[in-house]
Amino acid sequence: MIKPPPVRQLPLVFDHEPATSRDDLIVSPSVHAAVAMIDKWPDWPSPVVVLAGPTGSGKSHLASIWAARTGACRVELTAPADDAVEAAARAPVLVEDVDRRAYDENALFHLINSVRTHGSSVLMTARRFPSGWKIALPDLASRLKAATVVEIGEPDEELLAQVMVKLFADRQVSVDDRIIHWLVARMERSLAAAHLIVDRLDQLALARGTKINRALAAEALARMDNGVSDIEPS
Repeated sequence: MIKPPPVRQLPLVFDHEPATSRDDLIVSPSVHAAVAMIDKWPDWPSPVVVLAGPTGSGKSHLASIWAARTGACRVELTAPADDAVEAAARAPVLVEDVDRRAYDENALFHLINSVRTHGSSVLMTARRFPSGWKIALPDLASRLKAATVVEIGEPDEELLAQVMVKLFADRQVSVDDRIIHWLVARMERSLAAAHLIVDRLDQLALARGTKINRALAAEALARMDNGVSDIEPS
């Protein structure tokens, strides 16, 4: 008699909306300066502020808090820049991931001019400081030298643990603090890695139909170290 193949339990894919309110913000030394700048608006030292930090460092969370508080309009820096320039004439504007997307230098130049002319504000997020954006337009480079740049540093162990607790909570998953600290002691020290580990562990637990325990955490780390992305049932 031929046995039927084992039934594989596939995890359902949900959109896990992160909690991005001010109350959900985890304030640590690495983001303290950036939080202070967001809270200080509209009394900024310059109308152009850049939050610079590594992937997953909390830039988008801070940007969302600022946009909600100020009624800022999110704009794209593409040519022609008419829409972005008009938006800056009416309200503060937000531009995310400036150095990750293909942006038009003339569009950014005209946006900054509009912000300065109308007494508005622009908040930009990026991985690198403006000096590392390889800007070809001299007038834009000059404008950006006058911008206020706030760096978000790499996370420490305490912040990584708090972030992972929050990421699991966003998925309505409760994980023992001892497992969180066990992971933090062994993982890459980056918020991007924290996001990836939480995602892999959640998928693995769903596929296995089990809670997240030490063995599952060790397996998830081993899979990541070996570049394995497929989730197999037990």
